Amino acid sequence: MFENIGMWEILVLVVAGLFILGPERLPEAARWLGSAVRQVKEYATGAQNHLKSELGPEFDQIRQPLDDLRSLRSFNPRRAITRTLFDDGPSPSNGHAAGAAGAAAAGAASSTSSSTPAPAAPADPPPARPAPQPLAAGEQPPVDPDAT
Repeated sequence: MFENIGMWEILVLVVAGLFILGPERLPEAARWLGSAVRQVKEYATGAQNHLKSELGPEFDQIRQPLDDLRSLRSFNPRRAITRTLFDDGPSPSNGHAAGAAGAAAAGAASSTSSSTPAPAAPADPPPARPAPQPLAAGEQPPVDPDAT
């Protein structure tokens, strides 16, 4: 919850509280703040337990999209590439299998399900682009006004 607050910020808040409340009222304010936080936490836990008892197994279905979003937020490019290249199991983000074991699983799945035909591979590969030619001395490169 407070992962962005460092020691310096906490120290500044304590010093500001010391100046605003004074040394005689600061302990009482800290006790009040602690009890208020505890009470809010108890209310939140009680509400969550009440929802769980009312909704039953549907509560987990409601939380599933939120958990999926939370797992996607924690991805960084390095972790995604590492997982894609070196993980043989299914990817948790899209549910598709990756790697050699994933290809075998995909082949087995496509052979068992006859309801959807597999797309046919193109007979001829697309024509290759010609290699770009270097510009002559003093020649302006082509500019695409829509690209900028």
